[in-house]
Amino acid sequence: MNSSHSASYAAAGVDIEAGYKGVQLMKQHVERTRIPGVVSGIGGFGGLFAPNVAGMKEPILVSGTDGVGTKIRVAQLLNQHDTIGIDCVAMCVNDIICCGAKPLFFLDYIAIGKNDPEKVASIVSGVAEGCVQAGCALIGGETAEHPGVMAPDDYDLAGFAVGIVDREKMLGPDLVKAGDVIISLASSGLHSNGFSLVRKVLDVEHARLDEWSEELGCELGAELLAPTKIYVKPVLDVLELARVHGISHITGGGFYENIPRCLPKGMTAKIDKSALWILPIFHMIQRLGNIPERDMFNTFNMGTGMVLVVDKNDADKAREFLLHAGMAPCIIGEVVPGDGGVELL
Repeated sequence: MNSSHSASYAAAGVDIEAGYKGVQLMKQHVERTRIPGVVSGIGGFGGLFAPNVAGMKEPILVSGTDGVGTKIRVAQLLNQHDTIGIDCVAMCVNDIICCGAKPLFFLDYIAIGKNDPEKVASIVSGVAEGCVQAGCALIGGETAEHPGVMAPDDYDLAGFAVGIVDREKMLGPDLVKAGDVIISLASSGLHSNGFSLVRKVLDVEHARLDEWSEELGCELGAELLAPTKIYVKPVLDVLELARVHGISHITGGGFYENIPRCLPKGMTAKIDKSALWILPIFHMIQRLGNIPERDMFNTFNMGTGMVLVVDKNDADKAREFLLHAGMAPCIIGEVVPGDGGVELL
């Protein structure tokens, strides 16, 4: 047992011993994420990882960082903290696979008003689950108590991931060409974007989050808190099978901001709206908020969490593989010459 104790610090609102207890409680969750390459356990000053670069000609490290945004407010209102960590991991690892990288490890940062060891361990359990889904290791993190800055029950969560890819296998706009097919991978819902607008439209602070919604087919709170889908394993597998030229993670900014990030200059993504599987939650938000369609596609994923730009000769093969992997893929358009951007038809 750690004997460190500061009565003066505790009087100022920081409970060091609660932090130690939180670390003990989270160790079982962290252990679930151990993979080959992990050198250290949690508790040190740095997380250590030895990547296996055998067979790579020029290994490139790829990093990504993100948080969960105001979706955390929904978790606080529901007092359910064991899934929000999945979102945090997803927002990072789904980004780094867009250049073809395999995630290696993840670190989290929790800022909390008052350190509640059980709550912190619950948050970390979600982070660990996200790492397991992504096939990466949770090798460290930090929990910081912020009395006087945050309310006792308030917290925020952020993290970052590091992955690796051989330079010759990196994806980028230079690979994308006219005629490439655009494949949509279904989202699990809102993921972790647009929640400031969602909370306003649905009046989340006063809504009955535990009430069943016939329109959604579930409780409103369950729909809002549904974890972001992690696409890592099936996407990395399909890269070995088909000529994937580009990938976009559909996050904040929706279609209009994210899809062009994988396109070269002079190319446009031409998308058939009738091919999209738009989930009921998006129809609800658009109706209740009287939101223009363009704003919806410029804010939310609209049921498409990721798009793959694939050589037209490999599109059917890729779609078939992703279908069997449970990704609900759908061909939604193609790359055509143009002035850039996205055309929704």
